[in-house]
Amino acid sequence: MVDYAKIKQELEGIAVEDNPALVRQKSRDFYWYSPVLKAQLDNVIGDLIVTPTSEEEVIRILKVAFAHGAPVTPRGTGTGNYGQAMPLSGGIVLNMAGMNKIKEIKPGRVICEPGIVIAELDKQTKAHSGQELRFHPSTKQTATIGGFIAGGSGGVGSITWGGLRDLGNILRLRVVTMEAEPRVLDLTAWDLQKVSHAYGTNGIITEVEMPLATAYDWVDVIVGYDDYMDAVKFADALAHKNGILLKEIAPIAAPIPFDYFNRHKPWLKEGQSVVVLMVAPHSIEPFVAFTERMKGDIRFRSDTVESMKGIPHAYELAWNHTTLRALKIDPSWTYLQVQYPGPDHVEKVHKMTEIFGDEVIGHLEFIKFDGHIQCSGLPLVRYTTEERLEEIIRIHEQNGCPIFNPHRYTLEEGGMKQTDKVQLAFKKETDPKGLLNPGKMIAWENPNFDFKAGTNYLFPGLSAFAEAQEA
Repeated sequence: MVDYAKIKQELEGIAVEDNPALVRQKSRDFYWYSPVLKAQLDNVIGDLIVTPTSEEEVIRILKVAFAHGAPVTPRGTGTGNYGQAMPLSGGIVLNMAGMNKIKEIKPGRVICEPGIVIAELDKQTKAHSGQELRFHPSTKQTATIGGFIAGGSGGVGSITWGGLRDLGNILRLRVVTMEAEPRVLDLTAWDLQKVSHAYGTNGIITEVEMPLATAYDWVDVIVGYDDYMDAVKFADALAHKNGILLKEIAPIAAPIPFDYFNRHKPWLKEGQSVVVLMVAPHSIEPFVAFTERMKGDIRFRSDTVESMKGIPHAYELAWNHTTLRALKIDPSWTYLQVQYPGPDHVEKVHKMTEIFGDEVIGHLEFIKFDGHIQCSGLPLVRYTTEERLEEIIRIHEQNGCPIFNPHRYTLEEGGMKQTDKVQLAFKKETDPKGLLNPGKMIAWENPNFDFKAGTNYLFPGLSAFAEAQEA
């Protein structure tokens, strides 16, 4: 048994919280988007919340935790959706929100601590030099940059810049290892893939260097179409227009917009599908000309409304904010993450729309992937049973549309369905006891897991841990 009272003593001078209500609060993320994960993870809770304010304190925390054999699960602000920041084995929840300073802003780059909220980061870089991050999640107002790197993949801006794992979209990460004597490593170039989107399973990020782009006062636009596939075709054609600078292209099928985009409802038409967009100010005229040619119905422009007070940003209608807005009104919804590989991605979307009808309602995000335009999907799914959800997943994959399963909390099941040998090897080097975010990397616990069998992997200690917490 781990002596957490002793750990608390040894961490004197560092902020430690063991109030059960506060520990429970900080042991959660948005896992409840998934009814499957909600059932599995509802009773997960840590033992201590520890909040470092410097790299030196992180090193001290990890050294003490290693000596006691205490698990450590890093957390930003808990805006992830898959239980990434939830401590399956209890232990220390390492709250990185206290490390939130910008260290340096340069032309084309920023150096900062991992706990800074992305909106604040962009605010400071824009004020300093008219720059902003290349892309960000829809949770920009609350998500931290470290949490985004450890748990995210792309977002608003990926139509131009691609994803986090594209070489050059992260410049450098400083990482502390989980060893008897923790080491501090600087990772660049290909080595960044060792810890990017690894859920903090193989190192704690203490410093981030990210590239910046020119900041614009982006114009939020909503274009309506009576037919969803017309909206998709417009989005695809627009995404291929090299001269029109865009940050967001998201076709969303009816009835989602009119039913769930409450603050925009005065501008929306019932029964109409929409494309949610962010357009650079200097591209508005050519954008409008193209939209008129494509017979799009421009319903909303942020540069023409009297006031944007109380009206959400366009990106807060897109990505997983679409799911959130639906869930707030109708909790029977859940969602999937779908890839529609090109070049026939539009045809794949059409086929899935025909197969599922109103059971799976379309929501796409157009992105640049390996230099090519394609779309990923975050469709709303009317949840009935886990068996039907698995059947919907299987039908997608049988039709050439891979699912990145948001109803699983492991790296492999939610991602590429295969062991990331680079990340596994790095974990063996940096976390020899397997104490960092245990249960999230199947290959560590079960190297013989049969990915092709489609078996649901459940962390061996989770059921017993949940029962103990209930007791």
